[in-house]
Amino acid sequence: MFLYAYVDILNFFTPGVIEDILIGKVFEFDLSQTFSTTALTLMAIPILMVVLSMTLPARANRITNLTVASLYVPVTAFNAVGETWLYFYGLGIALELILLALIVRYAWTWPRTAPSATMATSPDRETVRAQQQA
Repeated sequence: MFLYAYVDILNFFTPGVIEDILIGKVFEFDLSQTFSTTALTLMAIPILMVVLSMTLPARANRITNLTVASLYVPVTAFNAVGETWLYFYGLGIALELILLALIVRYAWTWPRTAPSATMATSPDRETVRAQQQA
């Protein structure tokens, strides 16, 4: 989430970007309500994923993370199209893709259900043995 925001913010320091914005252009797109709404939606989804990852049940969390991370791979790759500052964008996009790959990997290997409450609160065998011996 922060990488998306900071790459966009730091992009303002690229020569010509502010001038293009002032005449109503971002990359090849005209600044419009549709463009701004789309950009807001693309930023809101990763922000919502932070909350959803903490609140969804295990199965829904797994499916949601797999779906959203997989959909964001081409969105992230698209950001490289037509850019001239390849080191800057290359680093930002590489980091974003690595994090998306990690999200997919972790979501793929997550348990399909939450651990039972008794397992989460029960002491392990070593703790019980130590208490019995004391």
